Amino acid sequence: MTIEARRRAYVAAPLFNDAEKTFNLLLDARLHTASLDTYLPQRDGGEGAEMVRRGLDEATVSRELFDKDVAAVAACDLFVIVLDGRVPDEGACVELGLAHAWNKPCFGLQTDSRRFGGTGTNNLMIDHALDHGISHTLDELVTAVTVFLGSNTLAQGHRVPDPSATR
Repeated sequence: MTIEARRRAYVAAPLFNDAEKTFNLLLDARLHTASLDTYLPQRDGGEGAEMVRRGLDEATVSRELFDKDVAAVAACDLFVIVLDGRVPDEGACVELGLAHAWNKPCFGLQTDSRRFGGTGTNNLMIDHALDHGISHTLDELVTAVTVFLGSNTLAQGHRVPDPSATR
């Protein structure tokens, strides 16, 4: 009997206040119910402001977090972005661009209804990069991810071996 390795999701989300960080932990726990391991930047990469307050050099912290997060996007099997807020978080959007360029299956979660003009759409570059759509509740997202994982469409070609090789 062989044990299949759990797939890993990168969770891109704003993480700048207690409410956002608490929601991210809830999302993380829900993704674990879909048999996913996760990379959650606030937990696995570190929080830059906290690190600088502890006396670490800001430029060094910034570069270290960037490198860790880019490597984690490259290594993930699928990508989830939280789109909540007046506009989606800029860093999360960069991470989405990387994931899309590296052919990672990309899922969005948007529980916040605020969008300019009331159309409910985001910038077209965001909406079209989310090849597995945008869910509006945690339950919808977990269902979408579970269906995807059950369809066995996750190809081995979704990995980028070394993101530093492109520098």
